[in-house]
Amino acid sequence: MEQIRNFIEKEKLIKKGSRVVIGLSGGPDSVFLLHFLTQLKKNGTISELICAHLDHEWRADSHKDVAFCHEIAKKYDIPLAVAKLSDLALSSKKNGSKEADGRNARRQFLQNVKQKHNADLIALGHHAQDQQETFFIRLARGATLTGLTGMQPKRGVYIRPLLTTDKKNILNFLDTYNIPYLVDPSNKSDAFLRNRIRNNLFPELHKTDSRFATKLTETMESLRDTEKFLQQLTRTTFQSVATKAKSGFSVDTTKLFALHPVLYKRVVLHWLCQENVPFPASRGFLEEIIKFLRQQQGGVHNLHHNWKIVKKKGKTSIQSSQRLPSRSP
Repeated sequence: MEQIRNFIEKEKLIKKGSRVVIGLSGGPDSVFLLHFLTQLKKNGTISELICAHLDHEWRADSHKDVAFCHEIAKKYDIPLAVAKLSDLALSSKKNGSKEADGRNARRQFLQNVKQKHNADLIALGHHAQDQQETFFIRLARGATLTGLTGMQPKRGVYIRPLLTTDKKNILNFLDTYNIPYLVDPSNKSDAFLRNRIRNNLFPELHKTDSRFATKLTETMESLRDTEKFLQQLTRTTFQSVATKAKSGFSVDTTKLFALHPVLYKRVVLHWLCQENVPFPASRGFLEEIIKFLRQQQGGVHNLHHNWKIVKKKGKTSIQSSQRLPSRSP
């Protein structure tokens, strides 16, 4: 428990008096996180704690998970918000992946609960092994350095207090103190990529080298340090190629393309984030922008609905009829 408290303090995850929504599936990770956060509620670090459970209805007996979550929330005297996937009005379209669609639906549900209770944070139970699995999922799908750094301890309102906690320690704690939890039978199914990595790839890697988990964690920490340095370099470089305009920024493309390709691509992405432009995390999208910016003549390149890049007399700006405050990359 002390390790988790130190991690929360180091990463500045929870300010004193915060109101926190916790995603409660009923599995060991979320039950352990609930137990831990109730301790923070008792000592005043958290002022209000709300459990949230989304019934994906993927199994005929999923109602049993809902009943269990009601019981565990009642035991800790924490309110529980529940919704069924079929009753949820989704704002995002399905992309064909059951995992991704379920994740997006759960995220929207958690955001709804947060808004209803005027909460500050949403806590998720991802642990060290989830982080390692995420590395290989993203590696298989062709992630950039940013993607290979894994899940972040804090991203927006989402926090992951257990990100450096070993799954074995979670299970040992729950079993030692006889705290009940659910075991999702779908975790054994190879229908999901994460399960195939966990059940097939990891055992072989552990056989190859018993230090696999430790060394992978060290590698990811090194990647995160490199990424932090590059983020700082990108912010500084952006200031040297961009000037603040009446609305947004104006970028000097001559200065931009005098940079190394790795850096100017990062600067362009940072620019999009500063302008709060919604964009897909795809290489093709970025390459289209770079191709347009490299052209000698001026013109307009449509980005996303009302967003467009306008290039005129060596200066380039992003324009929109619905400009919002900038966000972090």
